[in-house]
Amino acid sequence: MTIKQIIFDLDGTLIDSSESILSAFRGAFYSTGTKLVHPLTANIIGPPLRETLHRLSGLDDATELDKLIIAFKEQYDTEGYRRTIVFSGISNMLSELYKMQMPLYIATNKRLKPTLLILEHLKWSHYFKDIYALDSLTPPLKDKTTLLEYILKHHLFDPHMTYYIGDRFEDYEAARKNNLHFAFASWGYGENIQKDVAIKTFNTPTNFLEFKNTLND
Repeated sequence: MTIKQIIFDLDGTLIDSSESILSAFRGAFYSTGTKLVHPLTANIIGPPLRETLHRLSGLDDATELDKLIIAFKEQYDTEGYRRTIVFSGISNMLSELYKMQMPLYIATNKRLKPTLLILEHLKWSHYFKDIYALDSLTPPLKDKTTLLEYILKHHLFDPHMTYYIGDRFEDYEAARKNNLHFAFASWGYGENIQKDVAIKTFNTPTNFLEFKNTLND
């Protein structure tokens, strides 16, 4: 099998932004005086921001959710993103793939602004051919499935020669619906989906790099 390009999820796959995101959520709820109805734990990270805030607050009112969104963005986009932690082995993996001239892309639920800030902060921007978020387009795309579909069509990628790497069942489903190969990053903080033997699982970034090197590319 030949891999022509690799698309990465961001949160929970390349970076651990859990504490910085949770801290920004705490600040947003405190500053707006909103009551939390769901525990602030890392497993709430991943879905789009509005969906997550709805889950945390139980609110359906668009105006109240907008206030939370603004408060979260103010905290996260100024200093919060700088607290991002890189998973062990990721920087080396990206560097090696870049040296191999493997085209790399990002497809994330994270908003585009902090995504670009984080990549610049980590000095990773040059590794990626393109970075895509749900809000990269107007109107924003609704989910990872439609985001990956857009990327494939926009770049005329052959899905059978493309890998998507993520840490959540949502990532797997998005890849499957687009006929992409999927690699489960078990080092992340997503659901434990490796019990499904159909899903290729990698325990470390080095494992994925070694797998890539065995393929005829």
